[in-house]
Amino acid sequence: MARLYVLLFLAQIVLAVCALISCLSAEEGQIRALPRIAWVLIILFFPLVGSIAWFVAGREPGAASRTVWPGGTSAAERKPRRPLAPDDDPEFLRSVQDRAKQQDQELFRRWEEDLRRREDDLRRRDGEPPREGDRPEV
Repeated sequence: MARLYVLLFLAQIVLAVCALISCLSAEEGQIRALPRIAWVLIILFFPLVGSIAWFVAGREPGAASRTVWPGGTSAAERKPRRPLAPDDDPEFLRSVQDRAKQQDQELFRRWEEDLRRREDDLRRRDGEPPREGDRPEV
């Protein structure tokens, strides 16, 4: 029997905490009948009855389905809009790819020039004239 009382006591505490959180996080327009401070005091002093009263009469019906998200609109009213993060924007990602491709081409061009210069230096040191015909055009 004592276990049942402990279980009911814990259920009452959980219900009171949920009601308190719901009451404190509700917008002003979602609270009915009494001011917020009155509901908080009722939930704290009469946990079981106050919690049930809050869920039945204290908040607007369907208030949970009209939750307002940080973007300022409810979940049901959200419209597709411009991506918030740069890595979600396809135009930004395309520009990053183009820039990387240009940098790679420039790096490849500089490597080829450096390789040609080194080959010419080696040929001059060995006494051979530089060969123009063997080099591919870029």
